[in-house]
Amino acid sequence: MRNFILLICLFITIPLFAQDRITGHNFATRSEVIAQHGMAATSQPLATQVALDILKAGGNAIDAAIAANAVLGLTEPTGNGIGGDLFAIIWDAEKEELVGLNASGRSPYDLDLSYFKDNGYDKIPSYGPLPVSVPGCVSGWFSMHEKYGSKPMVEILKPAITYAREGFPLTEVIAHYWNIGANRLQQYDGFTEVYMPNGRAPQKGEIFKNPALANTLETIAQEGRDAFYKGKIAHTIADYIKEQGGFLSYKDMADHTDSWVEPVSTNYRGYDVYELPPNGQGTAVLQILNILEAYNIKEMGFGSPDYVHTFVEAKKIAFEDRAKYYADPDFVDIPVEQLISKAYADERRKLIDPEQAGNEYPAGELEQGNTIYMTVADDKGNMVSLIQSNYRGMGSGMTPPGLGFILQDRGELFSLQDGHNNVYEPHKRPFHTIIPAFVMKDGKPLISFGLMGGAMQPQGHAQIVVNLVDFGMNLQEAGDAPRIHHTSPSQPTGGKMTEGGVLNLESGFPEETIRELLRKGHKIAPAIGPFGGYQAIMYDAENDVYYGASESRKDGQAAGY
Repeated sequence: MRNFILLICLFITIPLFAQDRITGHNFATRSEVIAQHGMAATSQPLATQVALDILKAGGNAIDAAIAANAVLGLTEPTGNGIGGDLFAIIWDAEKEELVGLNASGRSPYDLDLSYFKDNGYDKIPSYGPLPVSVPGCVSGWFSMHEKYGSKPMVEILKPAITYAREGFPLTEVIAHYWNIGANRLQQYDGFTEVYMPNGRAPQKGEIFKNPALANTLETIAQEGRDAFYKGKIAHTIADYIKEQGGFLSYKDMADHTDSWVEPVSTNYRGYDVYELPPNGQGTAVLQILNILEAYNIKEMGFGSPDYVHTFVEAKKIAFEDRAKYYADPDFVDIPVEQLISKAYADERRKLIDPEQAGNEYPAGELEQGNTIYMTVADDKGNMVSLIQSNYRGMGSGMTPPGLGFILQDRGELFSLQDGHNNVYEPHKRPFHTIIPAFVMKDGKPLISFGLMGGAMQPQGHAQIVVNLVDFGMNLQEAGDAPRIHHTSPSQPTGGKMTEGGVLNLESGFPEETIRELLRKGHKIAPAIGPFGGYQAIMYDAENDVYYGASESRKDGQAAGY
């Protein structure tokens, strides 16, 4: 009995941490999910289950990705919805090729730079009608479906329509961000009617219904893409924005087009890492990895001051180019091949002082800059890496009557500086933060992954690759590991922030690392929540199985069958 009492006291006084796991790093939240026939990883469990239901019913990964994304627009409006944009990287197993889709929308024809200057704006507002650009999500669905889909859109969108009509229980993290978004956006016409039933944001566990969104999705499913961009929905959006004092018009909606693009890549220690080219920021991931490749990261050790310092300095350098060059390639000639070249990385790396944090790095001189992520894989080997967003969580606050969704505010990311690559121009795609990623090994598909969260995304993508390749972490550990987040001194809008930026380190980094980083001149501040949200699927060709991992910082789930 005495020994039993001592054992109980020991358990009371010594907290049980993750190091009591049988295997894995002490920060791992769980083991990887492993399945043979299909895998889905999303930021909301109902969406993951819908993806699996579509796969089990004979649909492919593209069908399942569209279905899950539609559910996420309902269940997680704090990060995405059909009022936002979409990007995807798809591995076509039959053709054995990797393709990219840019389904981002453009700025209004009838709004130009002079409007902002004449009205005294030094930046485009975050909310309201002015930052609204054409929503590309629905067009992206139909582009994917036309090229790869196997099931009818009516069947694909049915689960989201059913959940919208019958309701679903709100999960914890989404409820938290919903409350924040509601407090910010309730001033705008139409928002409270959809997103604040009973006069407040719904709480965790409460059932939320969105019959207006159900009707909109039903119309899209039955009548196709043109119902959204050339039908009554487009007219409703245009009329509402005009009433709100904005400029998005029916012509803007009707003229929207997507772009199939070739992903860009770099090889990092034998692994080919793929991102989409601008107007997104994926190129920054490749630049960071190119700079890091010359260092012995493995020997430095995860969480060490040398590793964190080197990573942050590489990120700063890449983000200076991001601020200067990344923009809509239809308007400016972006030297992507030079930006991601090894020779350019060799030159840029010389700027890093191993003992001192840089306050500011000049952008390179070259010859002629909240969200959801999800991934699905099927039994034929197809894999989809998809990211979709409203921007700033729930978007602009602009909620057209009777449609059940909010329009994005991506236009905020345009610069108002004359001559800037990303300067505001009519019918132009803004600089975009959302980026899907893909990793190949020896010409074969390996990992479909993403990490959402604004400017966290490129630095997060690079950290995932380093965790997997240099530190030997498994797919779940690579996402659970504490993260580095650095706010950049320069922004794609052309504005300036704190000199040298501010470094946030997630809990889990040693105190000695923090002290040494302070000695090197880094400005470190605490932060809650800017560290992103990760989902990933890895294909193990030797055993012919999929591994899945989901973000422990979100409400997500990875599951397979």
